Amino acid sequence: MAAKTVKTKSDKFFEAVGRRKTAIARVRIWPGAKKQEITINGKVFSDYFRVKEQQDVLLMPFEKCGLASGWKISIKVSGGGLLAQAYAIRHGLSRALVLSNPESKTTLKTLGFLTRDPRMKERKKPGLKGARRAPQWSKR
Repeated sequence: MAAKTVKTKSDKFFEAVGRRKTAIARVRIWPGAKKQEITINGKVFSDYFRVKEQQDVLLMPFEKCGLASGWKISIKVSGGGLLAQAYAIRHGLSRALVLSNPESKTTLKTLGFLTRDPRMKERKKPGLKGARRAPQWSKR
């Protein structure tokens, strides 16, 4: 499992990796912040995800566990589209929350937030027009 707890000079943070399709998110959370502060690739959370649905997907683990405030969150995400990145971040946040608060594991597991979604685009095969589409067959 790609999740670990790291003790730095001043702060203790929890780190986890989340994945969805080809999107990969490295998430670090610091408990005990004065207000919730989320940065994604150096940008403010609301500037990176402008669509409300994507913002809701990202904040779901905190709402469902009842841990809405008091977190500083730093996220590095790459690959995939914006929605796949949002789900990868949710996966990473859920894993990091389990490290910081093991009681939340049952809630997050039943909601499916700890399960990695492995579905990806299938590659094109030689001799075919796409992943499975064969050239049109003519009898004569």
